[in-house]
Amino acid sequence: MIQADCLTKRYGRIVAVEELSFRVQPGEILGFLGPNGAGKSTTLRILSGYLPPTSGSAQINGLDLTQHSLLARRSIGYLPENFVAAPELRVGEYLRFRAKLKGLKASEAKARTIELAAALGLTDRLKQSFAALSKGFKQRVGLADVLIADPPALLLDEPFGGLDPLQRHELRSFLAKLAAAGKAILFSSHVLPEVEELAQRVLILHQGRAQADGTIEELGRRAAEQAPVQFRTEADPAALALALANALPAAELASLKQHGTIFELLPESAERRHGLFQWLAQRKEPIAEFRTLAPSLDDLFRSMTESQPPSQTQPQQPS
Repeated sequence: MIQADCLTKRYGRIVAVEELSFRVQPGEILGFLGPNGAGKSTTLRILSGYLPPTSGSAQINGLDLTQHSLLARRSIGYLPENFVAAPELRVGEYLRFRAKLKGLKASEAKARTIELAAALGLTDRLKQSFAALSKGFKQRVGLADVLIADPPALLLDEPFGGLDPLQRHELRSFLAKLAAAGKAILFSSHVLPEVEELAQRVLILHQGRAQADGTIEELGRRAAEQAPVQFRTEADPAALALALANALPAAELASLKQHGTIFELLPESAERRHGLFQWLAQRKEPIAEFRTLAPSLDDLFRSMTESQPPSQTQPQQPS
């Protein structure tokens, strides 16, 4: 339904998105996770048809966005990060106007406006001007605009921004129902819990490149493979530190951290984790505690977005 193949966007010598490929199937919710400036908004603008890629291709509902732009965009509902509407228009007027622009007849536009207002809690706001709405209700109007022509593919850029906890919960529930009805949904966020609570798959983006793509469970297993171990000695920590320096492979030694009698390092594999435990036992080291630190998706996200120095400055406008 939503397909990107080797998407690249350059601004002169600055690369905002590089060789990005992924798919979103009908009924699937893909969370685009990355820090500010990772290239999320740039990618969504390309997929919405507002921004041409430097190279690569994108398809919506089987239609190439470059070759069949108008037809492809009829299958898209795009919510930008900072949604705005004419401040003087009433909500109902605005939605009916947008429906007509998208090809609905007057009777269809009226019926669709009433239907979406009921679904999104906007019925009591239809006669209010857009300027009089709170941030949360403005977001609901934006989502109604996105859905007014019932497109099969939704592109939502930071849809939870500015919402309170109750509004976030309601929006998550609504999006889950849309996916269950067969919509392909791609949404971006820089907040990990938002993605964990809604997305079926997560794509971690950093410096315009995909760092990981998989289900929450798959990424959890990947995080587990990178879980450090921690142990505490009841003997002389200096002697143990010297022994570890002579015994550990270079990569593990580089990850070694010591805080008094507590040591922490990242084994190269599960076998190495067991080997370290056996090595300590053979030395008859008085270890009071040996444990694998609980991995999390947050650990994986931080390792992928903080440990890599940027190759070049990202542009300020696209994000």
